[in-house]
Amino acid sequence: MTDDRDRIIPGYAMHRVLGRGNTSAVHLAIDPEGRKVALKIPHLETLRVQDAAERFANEVRLTLKFKHPRLVRGWAGTPHGQHAFLSLEYYPQGSLSDHLEQQLVRRLELQRALRILADVASALAYLHKQGAVHQDVKTHNVYLDDQGRAALGDMGSTYFVAQGGKVSGSPYYMAPEIYHGETSSSASDVYSLGILMYELLSGDRPFNGNSYEELMVAHLTRFPVSLSHLNPGVARSVSKMAELALAKRPSDRPTAEAIRREILLSLGEQTDEERGEDDARKPPAEPVKNVGRHGHSTQRTAPRPADTTPPPKTDKDDEKRGWNPFRRRK
Repeated sequence: MTDDRDRIIPGYAMHRVLGRGNTSAVHLAIDPEGRKVALKIPHLETLRVQDAAERFANEVRLTLKFKHPRLVRGWAGTPHGQHAFLSLEYYPQGSLSDHLEQQLVRRLELQRALRILADVASALAYLHKQGAVHQDVKTHNVYLDDQGRAALGDMGSTYFVAQGGKVSGSPYYMAPEIYHGETSSSASDVYSLGILMYELLSGDRPFNGNSYEELMVAHLTRFPVSLSHLNPGVARSVSKMAELALAKRPSDRPTAEAIRREILLSLGEQTDEERGEDDARKPPAEPVKNVGRHGHSTQRTAPRPADTTPPPKTDKDDEKRGWNPFRRRK
């Protein structure tokens, strides 16, 4: 095999390195369709370690499988071999983590923070509906476009609950049950989302520590201050959702979809269900006046929908999550 720096992916013109992590490097590249893409290439050492290679292959498969506007889009990829790669939608604005590091204060403007959180909640609601858990919701894995919208990325730890998978997480965002070594679930993702809500709306995470052990104690034993107390601009309903998301017991947490709905309401936006209810409540069309050929007023009424009410029943009708809990992750 060749050195990492000499590797190329056939059909892609690589421009510059966007980032380099422990397992892979991401390049800005032009794909065969002429698009700017983020080209993720695993290090050679990653391909030599079975667990790391399988994690990358899992990311390729699931990124290409899942399709949702609030998930980072995968264009193409090869899961295994010397030319393994993953071509992703390119976000010039970078990650949410990059953006926060550039700010003088970590707390975002309220409306912008709520919009980002609604987008992440939407992505999680979709994954959970597919029977999958993400396991690594954090600012490093949220990407921003130039419209201020967000997309959730990094499917390396994602797995289908029915098939099982290795439990993992990032210590600042991990749910208490993960610290206990129990399996992850959609409720674990919701807990991570709750941490993210505090981080964006208050300017700090609810639990901090200088070591893994301190973080573990904080997540297992402490309770967060009310979010609306830390930021009076946050609606009480959203604050309550954030607090419930950080419940110690998974069964006490709301769903990602419930959090998304509450955030949208606080933004003054309707949910899909509400739009449907409003359409059903619309009054019938008013008669439209027309002027006839001889100047006389006539009326026409918009056609009413056909009556689909079934006829009354008659008597005759009646007859008929190998995880190592002490492994530190950024």
